[in-house]
Amino acid sequence: MRGADSGWMIARKLHILTAANSENRTMPQINLHHLRLFRAVATDSSLTAAARRLNLSQSALSTQIRTLEQTLGHDLFERRGRTLVMTEAGHIALDHAEAIFRTAEDLTATLRETGRGRRALRVGALSTLSRNFQLKFLRPLIGRSDVEVVLRSGSQAELLRGLEATSLDVVLTNLAPPRDAASLWLVHRLSEQPVSLIGTPARIGASPRQLADLLAREPIVLPSRGTALRDAFDALISRLGIAPGIAAEVDDMAMLRLLAREDTGLAVIPPIVVQDELASGLLVEAVKLEGIVESFLAVTRDRRFPNPLLASILDPQP
Repeated sequence: MRGADSGWMIARKLHILTAANSENRTMPQINLHHLRLFRAVATDSSLTAAARRLNLSQSALSTQIRTLEQTLGHDLFERRGRTLVMTEAGHIALDHAEAIFRTAEDLTATLRETGRGRRALRVGALSTLSRNFQLKFLRPLIGRSDVEVVLRSGSQAELLRGLEATSLDVVLTNLAPPRDAASLWLVHRLSEQPVSLIGTPARIGASPRQLADLLAREPIVLPSRGTALRDAFDALISRLGIAPGIAAEVDDMAMLRLLAREDTGLAVIPPIVVQDELASGLLVEAVKLEGIVESFLAVTRDRRFPNPLLASILDPQP
């Protein structure tokens, strides 16, 4: 197999071959089956392993890879010992192959719902995100006989991978993903919730107390460092010149809620997270932290066939 070739040449050739139409019938056409086999070999870095997984003979697989290389006019692999290593052309071809198959999966995932009585909305939610907010976001769809809501939780990285692979339609988070010129993400700001010091009636007392007094005298339960909410709170106490006693630091809103209920201290938390406890009187709002808000975001991907259910719930929440 030949060495690496100019990157833009192979990219252009792959684009031209896949876009060729009836006006240029003499141009060789890429066989998508060959492209899928190439992706399998690239993933395994081994003809033997890929052939076993695909239930093909090694010689048949090798022949079809060579056919694809001849179609493109570039070698996609070079052998180093017993391992196949992709050439520059191979890496570029794999990037295009992944884009082609993602588009096909996107189309299938959308169009296969056509004509069905029920349409699914696949939602990913950051595992630390307020459950009350998730419910509020999904409420317009819950109970509809024509809608199935599939809700998965996980880390930001896991959820964004699912969104990229079109296994999720939307990700709910309070962490804005990084954006640049090549970013796939569309970030929808749904709402900004105020943040307060919240605790049990016994801890706060019947008489109103000033923020400085509460911070100086009561233990505080905080979001973990590195979150936007914690950064804003640290800036506030720096301006006030107060070093509060920290009872706990957690990265889960549900745990913040439980610690406040257990009277561990005053929690720095959006009231929406503990709305049931506030309504029942189990917890009370001591003071609103002016200038500190928790942002709730919905992240989608720029798709050719967006799930039509999203349009009904992506308007900013009151």
